[in-house]
Amino acid sequence: MSAGHDSIAGYLTADHEQLGELLRRARSGPSLDQDAYADFRRRLLRHIAIEEKILLPSAARIRGERLAIAARLRADHGALAALLVPSPTHAIIDAIHTILAAHNAIEESPDGVYAECERLAGPEAVALLAKLRAAPEVPVSPHNDGPLVMPAARRALARAGYDPRLLGIGG
Repeated sequence: MSAGHDSIAGYLTADHEQLGELLRRARSGPSLDQDAYADFRRRLLRHIAIEEKILLPSAARIRGERLAIAARLRADHGALAALLVPSPTHAIIDAIHTILAAHNAIEESPDGVYAECERLAGPEAVALLAKLRAAPEVPVSPHNDGPLVMPAARRALARAGYDPRLLGIGG
């Protein structure tokens, strides 16, 4: 397989790039671009589902055990999902950006998760890529700004190894 969109790594890395552009658009002005953020949120949830429900389980099945880095990725996914619950703020978008910068590097590096999954899949890589591409959209609930949401997001950040103060003192 080539390193372009015809590979697992190429497809998922291109998705990261599109997500990054949507996040930049959402944060580009003094007020948030709600449409860009809504598209980012919907697409990030699908991307996480692809990794959690298809990519990582496939790698574990082929390998006979989970990838060592899978727990870290799942913690990051949990923190990201928690940050997508409340209505977006500049602090939330900045926290998401911080997590994605570290997270994407783990996945995209030449010896990263995507390359390892591609290597493990071997001749199954074409079929696995087809499953990734065919993954459905994830239902997206309305934002929840209830009193328990920000404390839960801070706990999710801490579990993933990030400073909960990324969300500011008052959240």
